[in-house]
Amino acid sequence: MQPHKHDTLLNSEQPSSVTPPHILVVDDEPEIRRLLKEILEDEGYVVNVAEHAQAAREAHRQRRPDLVLLDIWMPDIDGITLLKEWSDSDRGLPMPVIMMSGHGTVETAVEATRLGAYDFIEKPLSLAKLLLTVEHAIKNEQLRRENLQLRRLSHLPNEPIGRSPVMQRLREQIRRIAQHDTWVWLSGESGSGLNICAHYLHQCSPQRQRPFVEINVASLRSDTVLQDLFGIEAPDKVHYGLLEQANGGTLFLSDIGDMDMTTQAKLNSALETRRFQRIGGDTQVPLQVRVIAATHYNLEQAISAGRFRSDLYYQLNIVPIQVPPLRDHREDVPELLQYYISVFVDQGELPYRRFSLAAQNRLRNHSWPGNIRELSNLVQRLLIVGSGPEISLEEVEQALGQRSEVPFITPGMLPGFELPLREAREQYERAYLEHQLRLHGGKVGKIATIVGLERTHLYRKLRALGLDPKNIDDDE
Repeated sequence: MQPHKHDTLLNSEQPSSVTPPHILVVDDEPEIRRLLKEILEDEGYVVNVAEHAQAAREAHRQRRPDLVLLDIWMPDIDGITLLKEWSDSDRGLPMPVIMMSGHGTVETAVEATRLGAYDFIEKPLSLAKLLLTVEHAIKNEQLRRENLQLRRLSHLPNEPIGRSPVMQRLREQIRRIAQHDTWVWLSGESGSGLNICAHYLHQCSPQRQRPFVEINVASLRSDTVLQDLFGIEAPDKVHYGLLEQANGGTLFLSDIGDMDMTTQAKLNSALETRRFQRIGGDTQVPLQVRVIAATHYNLEQAISAGRFRSDLYYQLNIVPIQVPPLRDHREDVPELLQYYISVFVDQGELPYRRFSLAAQNRLRNHSWPGNIRELSNLVQRLLIVGSGPEISLEEVEQALGQRSEVPFITPGMLPGFELPLREAREQYERAYLEHQLRLHGGKVGKIATIVGLERTHLYRKLRALGLDPKNIDDDE
């Protein structure tokens, strides 16, 4: 029986290659800085210190910390002001912050908490309490990231499903590769479960307690892609990009074949030198990540056509993993059907229905051109539109027969044929989703089911396209 959700898969000791959490200590008292640095380094953390707010700003700019110990009263600028600078109105603080003070008041503690501080510790410091608070803050941040991923990926299994020899070999290959700090190239057909394999590899790796950042290249906007990836640096503000958020963990580049040539060049330089600059800045940011790249395109053909850089391809393609299409392990279809029934019943509050043996046999012999994604969508559709405890062969035949032939589209039928592929896709997606929002009165949950997107992914897509469900007129 396959595990139902993203459980912890391995409990082996972390090797020395794993980057430990980085802590920034900000305090104007030299003895406290020295003491905290020594104690925290003895606990295995990487520690940087700053004696005043300006030094803290520079340290924060040079490297994104995993946690900050921040004194409130300092000679130049107080810690609450720094906290306000670091806090983003939309995202909050980019890391947990523990405030320290020997002259704190209830009002100060309340203000720090309102601004997002994790905790408030009074001086003189109890080192036992401080170490426990630091440990809890880092663990809490890890759980927060994991919960965000679970909500976004709650419909996905925590490992590639199937008892077939093909899938057993795939899982064993991923587990073996995960123990080595090497970059991985995932390839396979669309819908075959590349993202499932990427998450499984991270969970099996020594970096499993560090960040996992997925970059869906196809969903990045062309006008903000560089800012999203590399971040933005301004005189009074630093916005950490996705690459920097992944530092110390795993960076998953999904659909990398959709990346434009300019972004490919900058990414290749960053990966080659293991450092990069934020947009608008001159700070050299170190990049310490395991990179997993995935695509369903034939990139050798894309390289020949001049659409993909060969140096980026060969830099990423260190250890290749080929994810098999569903037609190569059709004996796993009944297990996959049962898994997705359970998912949609648990999450979508749909009535439980089982597939008859005849229906299962028919689906085992289906060609599955859309792979696991097609199977998942089929299960969801049959649970929504059908009734009764059993899904019959006739229902399955009808559902499979509803896939109408896709008409050939010529220039003039749709706008955007003169645009680059990314811009044309964005133009079509904006028009398509705007139509769905009007048609269904801006009900995002209902639209997510109809268009086949997970709700949080749809919200992200709408924001990227500049569409607000609340400002869409209902045509009904």
